[in-house]
Amino acid sequence: MAGYKKSSHPVYDIKYHVIWVTKYRYKVLKGPIAVKVRELIRQGCEARGIFILQGSVGKDHIHLLLSCPPSIAPSKIMHYLKGRSSRLLQDQFPDLKKKYWGQHLWARGYFCATVGTVDEETIRNYIANQLNDEKEDIIKIEE
Repeated sequence: MAGYKKSSHPVYDIKYHVIWVTKYRYKVLKGPIAVKVRELIRQGCEARGIFILQGSVGKDHIHLLLSCPPSIAPSKIMHYLKGRSSRLLQDQFPDLKKKYWGQHLWARGYFCATVGTVDEETIRNYIANQLNDEKEDIIKIEE
């Protein structure tokens, strides 16, 4: 079970690839703003027990590969990281507050995909071969 993380009850290996962009795709993440957003994301992830496996800050977007505990939904991770970083960046950089007058630095949506070492076909085969019965059901019941 190398590579798996343990908590009080679960043993897990959950990874997400997430991307989010600045509102209107303005290219504002450069220089000291890029350094600060990287620092804020690191702090936010550390506070929630989320590990950043890889990441990059583009001029108008953020890419992250995260390893997360099962108790945190991807939507909550994004809500926390985007909200906190937007608020703190705009407090520290008044030019951002002028550019984003509605106080929304990030666009509303985001991209999230799971990442794993086992592909879907392997899991399907594993589940299908658990029982030797030749039932047509998608969900088999052990008898």
